[in-house]
Amino acid sequence: MPVAEKFYAPSNHREREILEELRHCGGTCRIHILADRLNVSEETIRRNVKNLARGGAVQKVHGGVHLLGGHIEQPFNKRYSENVQAKRAIAEQVAKIIQSGDTLFLDIGSTTAHIAKALNKHRELFIVTNSMSVAQPLAARNNNRVFLAGGELRAHDGAAFGKEALAYVRQFSVKYAVLSVAAINAESGFMLHDIEEAEFSREISARAQLRIIAADSGKFNQTAPIILSAPDKFDILVTDQRPPADICAMLDQSNIDLILTDT
Repeated sequence: MPVAEKFYAPSNHREREILEELRHCGGTCRIHILADRLNVSEETIRRNVKNLARGGAVQKVHGGVHLLGGHIEQPFNKRYSENVQAKRAIAEQVAKIIQSGDTLFLDIGSTTAHIAKALNKHRELFIVTNSMSVAQPLAARNNNRVFLAGGELRAHDGAAFGKEALAYVRQFSVKYAVLSVAAINAESGFMLHDIEEAEFSREISARAQLRIIAADSGKFNQTAPIILSAPDKFDILVTDQRPPADICAMLDQSNIDLILTDT
C-alpha cells in the first residue's frame, strides 16, 4: 500500500492556473514570468503562491516557486510519448470493446489520444469529447459524428473545461465513457492531478452505461491529489499488466472487470 501523501486542492481559479502553468514549465518558474503569462500582477501571484505553499503544493524559492511532489504532472506531449507500447496495446484492446456505430465519451488524456487513433477503422461512431487530440483523428472519417465540448482550450493540451464544457455534455447519453487516470492504488482507487479534469470525468461517467478506465501499469501504486470517484462507480479497467494483489482485491470488491492487453 502506498504511503499517504498530503495534497492541496486549489481553492480558486487563480491557484489552479498557477499550478497548471508550473506543470507546463516543468515544475519551477519565476514570479514575474508567472505574472506575465497569466496577465496579472506579481502581487497577485505572490498572494496565491503563499496559500499554495501553506497547503504544501509548492515551495517558495528566491524570486520564484517550485511545484512539490505529487502535484507535478508532465505536459501532455511528454506523457503521450511515454510508455507508448503499453498505451498502444491498451488502445487496441479498448478498440476491440467498442463496435462500429457505438456511442461514447472520450476524455482528455495521453492514453485516450492513443485510443482515438486505434478507432480509425470503426465506422459511424458517435463521439463526445473535450479534447482536440481526440476529436481531430476521428472527425470527418468513416461517417463518424464528433461533438467537441466548448469553452476556452488549454494551451498545453488543447482541452476545454469549465462550466461551458460541463453544460454541453449534460445533453448526451452514451454507451461508454472511456477515461484516463494519473494514479491507481488500493486505498483511494482512481485519481487525477487536476480538479477540472475530475469534474469533467465525473460528469461524463454519470451519462454513460459503462465506464472504462484505460491506464498503463505505470499508474499502479501511485498517488495524485484528486480522487475521481468511488471505485464501484466504474465497470472495466483495461491495462497492460496484472495489478498488484491489493489493487486486484480493490477491483474485485468494486465489481470492476479487469481486461489485460494481448502483449
